[in-house]
Amino acid sequence: MSERFFPLALADLEGLAAKYPTPFYLYDERGIREHARRFLKAFSRFPGFKEFFAVKACPNPYILKILASEGIGADCSSLPELILAERAGILGEDIMFSSNETPESEYIYANLKGAVINLDDITHIEYLERAIGGIPELISFRYNPGPLREGNALIGKPEEAKYGLTRAQILEAYPIARSKGAKRFALHTMVASNELNSDYFIETARMLFELAVEIKEKTGIRIELVDLGGGIGIPYRPGQKAVDYDYVADGIERAYNEIVKPAGLDPLRISFECGRPFTGPYGWLVTRAIHEKHIYREYVGVDASMADLMRPGMYGAYHHVTVAGKEDAPKDHVYDVVGSLCENCDKFAVQRELPRIDRGDFVIVHDAGAHGRAMGFNYNAKLRSGELLLREDGKIVEIRRRETVDDYFATLDFKGLPAFKA
Repeated sequence: MSERFFPLALADLEGLAAKYPTPFYLYDERGIREHARRFLKAFSRFPGFKEFFAVKACPNPYILKILASEGIGADCSSLPELILAERAGILGEDIMFSSNETPESEYIYANLKGAVINLDDITHIEYLERAIGGIPELISFRYNPGPLREGNALIGKPEEAKYGLTRAQILEAYPIARSKGAKRFALHTMVASNELNSDYFIETARMLFELAVEIKEKTGIRIELVDLGGGIGIPYRPGQKAVDYDYVADGIERAYNEIVKPAGLDPLRISFECGRPFTGPYGWLVTRAIHEKHIYREYVGVDASMADLMRPGMYGAYHHVTVAGKEDAPKDHVYDVVGSLCENCDKFAVQRELPRIDRGDFVIVHDAGAHGRAMGFNYNAKLRSGELLLREDGKIVEIRRRETVDDYFATLDFKGLPAFKA
């Protein structure tokens, strides 16, 4: 049997592609909802628990609307992301605006909409105050633990990251914000990305709980919300195991009882801002084999490219690949599955054992629902693919049309071109 699930049979996929030519993204509403409920059930033991979905992972209002209906907020880092959240009905303190090197206009909009503003540097206090004419009643600061905490391979070492305040700066920043009118306080960190070690998130919670206690003891300021960031990964590779949410919640609860309660900080709200696990496994890039090449390696060329999904080319990231209708066929061929971009890293799979792929076959790239279409680009004047949603009732709707040449040229002024003589 196939190691990865895909919700459509070959005949259904043929009919869909007749209406929406490949490549396209397909998302599964049922899977997204079921995951959201499982996640919230595990962490609902904590008072006022909130998940702020990382909009950057899948910035589509249909997806955000689904998540909002399950009680999930939004983690935003730009003005368009704030607007997307607003259009999806996510408002006020259900939005965490956790940006960095943020323009003044974006702080102004976030404040007008009542979002929780999470500052990335101590100097941003003055910048924010000048931008909005004061400091909001609720303010958050992002903590960078530096060498006290290990990052992981994808996000790197905290001491080399551009994000967050040092411990000394954190202890200085809260009293400054309080002196400028802040009355409520949150604490945030983000030290991992695509991490599968469940203990990592328990250790992160312990670190922030201890810091919240230190802030209270040294400044008299009570933290009301601790945001553990995102970073929960998904098992891209066969054999990898997903993070056990109940295990993580149990560990965080132990740390809460050991650290938070004795310090008089209970109730302390806890939040995450995950994106990848909510949509990643429930999105697929569907492309079609259009070429084959036999030189020093065997190549299959597809009609998608790195401009549609850049993770394999940018990070060397693994995405499972299957061939529709050949899920149970023997994997007796070895291919590089490649796109048409003028870059040699434009590969979805390298030396991958797969069944024989013929021209016209549908090639499914799995676990592409997060940081997939969102990271698309137009290099080589490539046009980004559209997005489809498989509803719970089995209907499929287009939630973003594919780009056209007119879209690509929309920001150019051909009429203003100067006349040049040959």
